[in-house]
Amino acid sequence: MEASKEIDIELFPFLRVYKDGRVEKIHVPKIVPPSPHPDSGGVASKDVVISPETGVCVRLFRPHPPPPPGKKLPILFYIHGGGFCIESARSDIYTSFLNAITAQAGVIGVSVDYRLAPEHPVPTPHLDSWAALQWVARQASGGPHCEPWLADHGDFDQIFLGGDSAGGNIAHHLAMAASGCPVIGPLPADNLPMSITGLILFHPYFAGWTPVDDEFVTKQREESAALWRVTCPGAAAGTDDPLVHLLADSAPELSQLRCRRVLIFAAGVDYLGDRARLYNELLGRGGWEGVVEFEQHDDEDHVFHLMKPTCDNAKSLMNR
Repeated sequence: MEASKEIDIELFPFLRVYKDGRVEKIHVPKIVPPSPHPDSGGVASKDVVISPETGVCVRLFRPHPPPPPGKKLPILFYIHGGGFCIESARSDIYTSFLNAITAQAGVIGVSVDYRLAPEHPVPTPHLDSWAALQWVARQASGGPHCEPWLADHGDFDQIFLGGDSAGGNIAHHLAMAASGCPVIGPLPADNLPMSITGLILFHPYFAGWTPVDDEFVTKQREESAALWRVTCPGAAAGTDDPLVHLLADSAPELSQLRCRRVLIFAAGVDYLGDRARLYNELLGRGGWEGVVEFEQHDDEDHVFHLMKPTCDNAKSLMNR
């Protein structure tokens, strides 16, 4: 039978859903090899498969020159965005971004390449990312089977989680799971306890938006809700699911977050901006004992720092 050419819904730049149920990815990332990378500034990188069964891997980044023996560096565990359904830790965009962070911040970068929806529906990206974070924690034991960049140079008392857009959503849920409040589903019984130092959210994806009298923004939000239904078809509550709604009835209070620092970035013309502002407000209401920092770039749109990495606001974001 010939595949239908009639489009049911187009969710640019993510997916086209056809009338016969077929799903086509619109954006296909440009995959680049690990180091040496032309824009790396000397940063070394390599890929490590952490689960042969699922194919989940991480791209590791190490600053140049290599740390001397015994020197420990903070670990940044990063989760890429892309609506849970596109992009890759191995793409040119995210390799360049992690190269820049690794070089400027002096960290060991760990960028997870999780399986994508809708072939692997949400919460698979969350669970794959949790498995990768647990793999990182296991490298602290040292030994011949551990990854030397982490075992020799990673400071496991300084683990930071970061992510943009859908990756910011995943980073939040990993931090909550590490705090003993998992929403992503049952976790394996052999989980290692983890201490997360900080959480960095770049334009995080959450639903449950404040109504606005703006036709363009309303259309964007409707498309975002449609994307959620495609990537997480099992969510009986739709966009009221606690995986995507901070104020859902079954969502844990942010006061239960057990990390000392949170840094939130918002973009002023991003339709997701009010969720980033709400996250900041919820942390500031009391009960959480950490320090939150918030920065908004008023004239910028969603993930502008990835699309325009050399602009002044992107440089400001990177410096922060």
